[in-house]
Amino acid sequence: METTQFSPIDPADPTLVHRGEGGSEVRRSILPGGVRVLTEAMPGQRSTTVGFWVPVGSRDEEAGHYGSTHFLEHLLFKGTKKRSALEIAQSFDAVGGESNAATAKESTCYYARVLDTDLPMALDVIADMVTSAVIDPQELEQERGVIIEELAMDADDATDVAHERFVGRVLGDHPLGRPIGGTPDEINKISREAVMEHYRAHYRPSELIITAAGSLEHEKLCSMVLNALSEAGWELDPLAVPQPRRGEEPAQITSKAGIEVINRPVEQANIIMGCAGITGHDDRRQVLAVLNAVLGGGMSSRLFQEIREKRGLVYSTYSFSAAYTDAGYFGMYAGCAPSKAAEVITLLGAELDRLASDGITEQELTQAKGQLAGGTVLALEDPGSRMSRLGRAEMVTGEFQDIDEALDRVNAVTTKQVQELAQELAAKDRVITVVGPFEDEAALGL
Repeated sequence: METTQFSPIDPADPTLVHRGEGGSEVRRSILPGGVRVLTEAMPGQRSTTVGFWVPVGSRDEEAGHYGSTHFLEHLLFKGTKKRSALEIAQSFDAVGGESNAATAKESTCYYARVLDTDLPMALDVIADMVTSAVIDPQELEQERGVIIEELAMDADDATDVAHERFVGRVLGDHPLGRPIGGTPDEINKISREAVMEHYRAHYRPSELIITAAGSLEHEKLCSMVLNALSEAGWELDPLAVPQPRRGEEPAQITSKAGIEVINRPVEQANIIMGCAGITGHDDRRQVLAVLNAVLGGGMSSRLFQEIREKRGLVYSTYSFSAAYTDAGYFGMYAGCAPSKAAEVITLLGAELDRLASDGITEQELTQAKGQLAGGTVLALEDPGSRMSRLGRAEMVTGEFQDIDEALDRVNAVTTKQVQELAQELAAKDRVITVVGPFEDEAALGL
């Protein structure tokens, strides 16, 4: 089965990208201004999830603007020329809807889930937020304090600290290695003008992507979007084209290999070991998914069985990965008693090395494929997951992959491919981050 490159399946209907079983349809339109709209109609649903995406994240911030992407995510809920912060909140509360936003390293999304009859309201409110945020100075100062508290909360979580420091070290000086929310010092220093510069530079028609899934009609949704953006005062040039996607050339990553110990007065050592991984364009994404499932993807995984079930050293252990446009990372986590940290670090490394040297069995391959197939299908029962899938596909690869094709790609993975990727990962410089009651590396007893 070939992947649909967001091109119509019927020349007579240029918006139709994919038609699935049960009447589901994926459609894509480019509106005046270069605004992209992608929808997936899901017959039988009574709700719709809609997201407004800006393909700009923390990696895109310049010096003096660090933290502005996340700051702006908060501020867009604080009022527009038409609505106060309270009125924005009441719009969704009054209909039992949900609204929120998420800042990532390569994108920002403002989204809502509402009954299909309330979709016009959701589109109008979010469009108003994205196009016409006031960014009031007083609200900005108040939200500065809120974000500082959010960062403090994260800093109190040893697991969050371990993950953040691990990513920073494994990606080195690449902008993806910076924390999404910035640091307390950066948030305290950033000015309103810097936030406004970021807003004006990136919140434009050619960068805006709107995705929706659930009970909807594509043409009606496009019409409502056009009306909302036009009423907000955006100039929608009919000849404008969308902003190009990021380049696919893999970045040269220089990880800061070795062990870093972060002293925290906690009862448990939080350990992460890993290395640079593959990009979001790499054809081995499904291979990595299978590898991850076998190594640390569940209660039957090798890490769980060896470190928890056989030895009783941990409560939680797993493996994970993240893939961005030009970089990625792979890691293994375990939380254990400080006195057991050295033993657990050794076991984490040994399991990755064993995967590289011995590969996986056919039984493990079959089980991993079943796990991934079930997880994929169950996740896409939710309109929110389908809305997010459309947004990520448009921003990163420009291709739509239906459920059958996704499962076919997973089923095509072989034991040889998994071992070859494991060998590549095992050969890379390893980063080890430990958060716990240790003064230094020597205190680990390695």
